[in-house]
Amino acid sequence: MIRDIVVNVSLAPNRDVATDFAISMGRAYEAHVAGVAFQYDPLVALVAMDGIPADIIESQRLESEQAAKAAAARFEDVARSASVSADSRIIEATVGVAASRFARIARRFDLSVIGQADPDRTGPEELIIEGALFESGRPVLIVPYIHKAGLKVERIMLCWDGSRNAARAAADAMPFFKRSKLVEVFVVDSDRPKSDELPGADIAQHLARHGLNVRATRTVSGDIDIASTILAHAADSGADLLVMGGYGHSRLREFVLGGATRGILASMTVPTLMSH
Repeated sequence: MIRDIVVNVSLAPNRDVATDFAISMGRAYEAHVAGVAFQYDPLVALVAMDGIPADIIESQRLESEQAAKAAAARFEDVARSASVSADSRIIEATVGVAASRFARIARRFDLSVIGQADPDRTGPEELIIEGALFESGRPVLIVPYIHKAGLKVERIMLCWDGSRNAARAAADAMPFFKRSKLVEVFVVDSDRPKSDELPGADIAQHLARHGLNVRATRTVSGDIDIASTILAHAADSGADLLVMGGYGHSRLREFVLGGATRGILASMTVPTLMSH
């Protein structure tokens, strides 16, 4: 069950897709939504203190504080208008530390909601997504920066490769599966399979035993990368939500996203639930 949601509140002055989506989820599941707005430490202070006038550093700090307060206020207004139980908090941190802080907070919630990084605007969203995905132990729902609708889960596409991460994602997505009309188990082969056995049939059978309407589909990516294959099928099938494992490995305690995961995060067109 989904009863407690945390969302990374965007400081951008325009519409916040993550807040809108999280609030729509709170309304659908009668869940509490906590909004976290980060007040980022001045960048000039992180680069070099010597030679930087104190008034410039203070101006940046004040600007960040005002942006965080405005974002938290917008979040509370959206929640109030939707009659959703909510609270907000402002946390001061550096851009690098914010990802770990958000991940630690997310451990105490059923899932976290984060907006996709806008390629036209410099922001910390990608770092926060990586932190939440690999450090929180909880599922992360990423909302495309171009997304305009609230929660819709009539048709869900489960990207299945039989891995631990995919299995974790399938289990974490069960509250969404229960509200769907169709769950499509989508398998991508790198080349033509050598047998007539349909990969994904076992997990499809498992989901069907939960009373879900399930269909298994297999495709061959060929020369197209896996992320593009997934996104193309999601568009063609009209999927409302993608569910997949998030992949990466640790390098000196810094997580490096796998190719398919990074490709989805860069070009996603529908909300995507990832688990690791």
